[in-house]
Amino acid sequence: MKNILFLFLIATIFSCKEKPSVIKPKKQLTKKEFVWEGANIYFLLTDRFNNGDTSNDINFERTKETGKLRGFEGGDIKGITQKIKEGYFTKLGINAIWMTPVVEQIHGETDEGTGVSYGYHGYWTKDWTSIDPNFGTKEELKELVTIAHKNGIRVLLDAVINHTGPVTDKDPVWPSDWVRTGPECSHDNYENTITCTLVRNLPDIKTESNETVALPPQLVAKWKDEGRYEQELQELDAFFERTGHPRAPRFYIMKWLTDYITEFGIDGYRVDTVKHTEEFVWQEFKAECDVAFTEYKNQNPEKVLDDNNFYLVGEVYNYAISHGKAYSFGDKKVNYFDQAFNSLVNFELKWNVKQMEEKAVFHKYDSILNTELKNYGILNYMTSHDDGQPFDKERQMSYKTATMLFLTPGTAQVYYGDESARNLTIEGTVGDATLRSFMNWNEIQTIEETQKILTHWQKLGQFRANHMAVGAGRHALISEENGLVFSRVRNEDKVVIGINLAEGNKVITVSSVFKDGDIVNDFYSNQSIKVKGGQVAVNSDFDIVLLEKI
Repeated sequence: MKNILFLFLIATIFSCKEKPSVIKPKKQLTKKEFVWEGANIYFLLTDRFNNGDTSNDINFERTKETGKLRGFEGGDIKGITQKIKEGYFTKLGINAIWMTPVVEQIHGETDEGTGVSYGYHGYWTKDWTSIDPNFGTKEELKELVTIAHKNGIRVLLDAVINHTGPVTDKDPVWPSDWVRTGPECSHDNYENTITCTLVRNLPDIKTESNETVALPPQLVAKWKDEGRYEQELQELDAFFERTGHPRAPRFYIMKWLTDYITEFGIDGYRVDTVKHTEEFVWQEFKAECDVAFTEYKNQNPEKVLDDNNFYLVGEVYNYAISHGKAYSFGDKKVNYFDQAFNSLVNFELKWNVKQMEEKAVFHKYDSILNTELKNYGILNYMTSHDDGQPFDKERQMSYKTATMLFLTPGTAQVYYGDESARNLTIEGTVGDATLRSFMNWNEIQTIEETQKILTHWQKLGQFRANHMAVGAGRHALISEENGLVFSRVRNEDKVVIGINLAEGNKVITVSSVFKDGDIVNDFYSNQSIKVKGGQVAVNSDFDIVLLEKI
C-alpha cells in the first residue's frame, strides 16, 4: 500500500509539471452524454482563426486597401480542420464549433462609415449555394465536418436569411420583388425593426412575401458561367414540388441553407438577425431543417453521432435570460422559442457577473432554466464578435471569465481567443473590428502567463464536457463559509464544485452527493481522495476544486 501511495504522489508531482498548453483529456471508459443545453461551443470567425492554405488568400481581386482589420486576413476552413486534428479543441473541452458564414461573399468593397470593408466576416452573401474561395472548398468543408465528428465535435454553420450583401460596383442589387433597399430600421417598434433595412446599403430580403419570384438574373448568369444552372434549377423544382411552398424569396434561401445539412451533415445553425425577420419564418426554417437532418441521418446512419435533433440557436440582439420566452419590441412581445429555436443567445450574463455574486448568478440561471425556459436553452457568452462591451475588454480577468462562463448553467460560448487572452483593443480599428483580430497562436506558444490562462480554461472546459450536469444539471448550494461550494446533478451524473477557496489545505463537504468510502477525483489538481465523514480533504495550490466520482 505504501508503495502504491508513493507512486501516486510521484505521478501527481510530475503531472503538475506538465506544460500548461498540453493538458490532455482523460480517456472515458463509456461514451459521454451530450446535450446542447450543456454544450461547450467555440465561436470563431473563419477568416481570423487559422490560415491553413495561403494559396486562397486573395480572390476576386479583393486587393484594395481597407480599414484596419476590415479585409480578409487568411483564415480558412482548412486551418480549422488542422486545429481539430492537432487536438486543440478537444484539449479545451469543446464539443461544438460555430463558424461564421462560409458562403460566397460580395466581390466588391463598401464603407459603412468604419473604413473600406470586404465581406471577411461572412455576413454579406452574394451566392448562398457556393463557398467563398477565401474560406475554402466544398471538399474541405466536408473534410472538416468528418474530422470534427470523429473527434466528438459537432459543427454549426451560420445562417443569414434577413439580407443579401451590400450593393457595390461588382455586386448589383437583387430585383425589387426579392429585396427592399429602404427605409432604414429605426428599431423603435416591431414594424420598424422588421420591414426595413438593418443598415444603409444592406438590402433586406422580403421575407414576408408569398409572391412567386424568378431567380435573380445575376445569379442565373453566374450559374450558367459555372456550368451548373440546369442542376440548380432541377433541385429547386424538386424542393418546391416536395414542400408545396410558394416560390417566394425566403423559401429559396431555406432550400439553399438546408442543402448544407443534407450534403455535409452539419449539426446545427446559429441564425443571424432573428428579430429583423418575421417569427413565422423561423418556424418554417426549423421544419425544413428537421426534414433535411432526418434525411441525412437516414442516408448516413454510420455518421450519426447521437440522437439529438438538429440544433437552432437564434441571435435576437439584446435578448436576456430575464426575458424568459418573450422578447419585447415595445409595442409587441414575441416568443421565438416555441416551434422554432432550441436556444437563444443570452446577452445578459456579462452584466450579471459584473453586478451579482456568483451564488446569485448560479441560482438565477438554474431557476429560470428549470421553470420559464424548461426544455429550452440559452447560449451564454462573455465576449462576442459584435458586442462592443465585452465582460473583460482589457483582458484583466481571464480566469474569472472562464470560471463564470463554464460554471454558469446553460450552454457556453467560448469566443475564439477568450482562452488565450487575445487582445480586444487593437489600435487603429473602428467599431467591432477591434474584437476580430487574428488568433494569437504565437502568444500561446511563447508567453508563460498565456499558457497558464489556457490551462485554466482547458481544465474547466474538459470537466464541463465530461459532465453534462455542470451546464444542464440541477444546481444546489452546499456551503458559502470558506468559499462557494455547490453541486450539479443530472440523473446519475453528479459533481461537487468549489470556487474562491483557500489555497493549500481545504475541507469540502460532499455528503449530499457522495457517500463515505467513495473515491473522488479533483479534476483541477489531478488527485484522488476518499470521502470520510461526509467530507474530502484537498491539499492543492489552487482556489478551485472540481470533484467527480471515480
